[in-house]
Amino acid sequence: MLTTLDLPEKLIEEAMTVTRIKTQTDLIKIALQNLIQKEKIQELKKYYGKIDLEIDLDTIRNR
Repeated sequence: MLTTLDLPEKLIEEAMTVTRIKTQTDLIKIALQNLIQKEKIQELKKYYGKIDLEIDLDTIRNR
């Protein structure tokens, strides 16, 4: 997909320097993947302490 973005040049340069990613396309792809992963983790955190995982490994192994 071809998209035109108006991004601050200094921000792109700093991100490329810090991550050592050589192309802007790869930089944006990685940034979007990281954002998606971060949001999914936030969604999972909502369930912390709310799900009872009483797992007995011996019982599971004997199945």
